[in-house]
Amino acid sequence: MRSLPYWRLSGYYFFYFAFIGAFSPYFGLYLESLSFSAWDIGLLMSQMQLMRLFGPNLWGWLSDRFGRRLAIIRLAGFISLAGFSTFFWFDRLPGMLAAMAVLAFFWSAALPLVETLTFDHLRGSSGDYSRIRLWGSIGFIVAVLATGFALDRMTPSGVLWACLVTLAGIAGLALLLPEAGAAAHERSVPPVAAILRRRPVQALMAACFAMSAAHGAFYVFYSIHLTAHGYSKTAVGLLWSLGVVAEIAVFMGMAALTRRFSLRLILIASFAAAVVRFLVIGWGAESVAWMIFGQLLHGLTFGAYHAAAIAAVSRFFTGRAQGRGQALYSSLSFGAGGLLGALISGWTWDSWGAAWSFTLGSAFAFAGLVLVCRWVRADAAVDAPGGAKSA
Repeated sequence: MRSLPYWRLSGYYFFYFAFIGAFSPYFGLYLESLSFSAWDIGLLMSQMQLMRLFGPNLWGWLSDRFGRRLAIIRLAGFISLAGFSTFFWFDRLPGMLAAMAVLAFFWSAALPLVETLTFDHLRGSSGDYSRIRLWGSIGFIVAVLATGFALDRMTPSGVLWACLVTLAGIAGLALLLPEAGAAAHERSVPPVAAILRRRPVQALMAACFAMSAAHGAFYVFYSIHLTAHGYSKTAVGLLWSLGVVAEIAVFMGMAALTRRFSLRLILIASFAAAVVRFLVIGWGAESVAWMIFGQLLHGLTFGAYHAAAIAAVSRFFTGRAQGRGQALYSSLSFGAGGLLGALISGWTWDSWGAAWSFTLGSAFAFAGLVLVCRWVRADAAVDAPGGAKSA
């Protein structure tokens, strides 16, 4: 742990998630100010998920094949910055779709590779991952509060500047990240196709797909949902931040949680919380108290869920398969699942209304809960705390 580049890794996570904090809550409001329809907004925002569907797999394969993950991380940072800068000139759907696709394709490349880099630096101490990753949550809070405060005092286009600054930070920190030698693994590692044929792996990936689909309406329309019920942009930022404060609390305690509880049990709690959370958000927007409760559940539905999911993936996919394993997790969950959730919510928002759109998200979370309860427990490495064999 003496050689761990803690602040460089933490700084990268800080800016990476600060971009999400500026982009996800407010870019939809910017698109709404340009008079785009709910379907157009869903289509544009879904490009982030669409490119995650196949982009990370391509980048993960290139990294595993040629061993050039730092070069890819740096390339992704600078082209993402250049791609986003075109939004200052585009305000029509075709141009914005193209710009969003370029941004998303390269932006999606970085995080799975940074995750594998971080775990290689940690040398198997996966519980310490949360100490680094929590700085991403702090970056999100700083960005979401600062951007919300600014947008109450300036035009919606101010979100473009906030996003540009955070993307510049990502590119800068990418230049500072050091490489790490791959952690030692057994020589004989099953091919990725063989790993994917295992029922627990299939169930885990399907459940992760369902969890991201459950968040579709939340990530695209949550801010629009709140402002439609009279919340100011500062209040919107505070609610987003509250969720991430809960996420940070979970990350800080994650090492202790994984020592006491199995990854499977943590996943079950996370999916059950998601079922409740999206019902609360959909039907309780008139109540600030219910919105606070819904955001506190983010600590489970993202914080605990994500930390447990990537730890499970790192146990399934070892050695030279690790990059593709994390890329598959990103593609199938944040990519395919997020894409489906964004597109469905864009279609249902105007026809079904906000409450039923969030209810559909709750149904996706319930499907994931069933998958975890029924099949993920078949794998001892995930079922037992710390990866020990269960009796």
